[in-house]
Amino acid sequence: MFDTIRSDVSAARSRDPAVRSGFETALLYPGLHALWGYRIGRWLWQRDHRFAARVVSALTQWLTGVDIHPGARIGPGLFIDHAAGVVIGETTEIGRDVTIYQGVTLGGTSLEQGKRHPTIGDRVTIGAGAKVLGPITVGENSRIGANAVVVHPVPPDSVVVGVPGQIITRAHPSQAPEMPDLDNSRVPDVIGLSLRSLLTRVDRLEAKVDGRTTPPEAPSTPPGVWSEADFAI
Repeated sequence: MFDTIRSDVSAARSRDPAVRSGFETALLYPGLHALWGYRIGRWLWQRDHRFAARVVSALTQWLTGVDIHPGARIGPGLFIDHAAGVVIGETTEIGRDVTIYQGVTLGGTSLEQGKRHPTIGDRVTIGAGAKVLGPITVGENSRIGANAVVVHPVPPDSVVVGVPGQIITRAHPSQAPEMPDLDNSRVPDVIGLSLRSLLTRVDRLEAKVDGRTTPPEAPSTPPGVWSEADFAI
């Protein structure tokens, strides 16, 4: 038991730069408390004390804001940062060294019995507000962007963004990273890029119709600034 507690505290300390001591982490991190509550409930669940397990799960949710069903299977090294609003369904399976941020749902898309929640591979990072739904698999070393809604399987070493989630294969796959992948500044805007591509094609077609050799040049804008029509909202 104490080895498990030390391992959980170590995972939190290694992945949160705000941590100042192990004592502070163990005392004040609701993500850790939710994980420990889950472990107690899981122990009861495996021994067919199902009602008692659900009582522990409900109390843990009330105290921490994290809803983890005791039937879920969670590997070592899980870190739930900020914790608030996290939901992990009954048939969810989570691998080693996974990092989850606030507002994440690992949910189902069916009322049928059996496997209906996702399987999360090793070293996956799931950004704030993301939803992973259904009996799908998220491959190891992948990153789910903030607020993405994932409803299709994700291959290893991928990035998923958007609603519904669009899978982006990494140009340089990361091999068993020691730290979670948090570089959201490099996540592409797949919808914006698609719109820009369509607008460029329209400009070229209009240039041909008007007899121009080249379309008008787009105004120069800083990265991340939409340079098309000025919408009055």
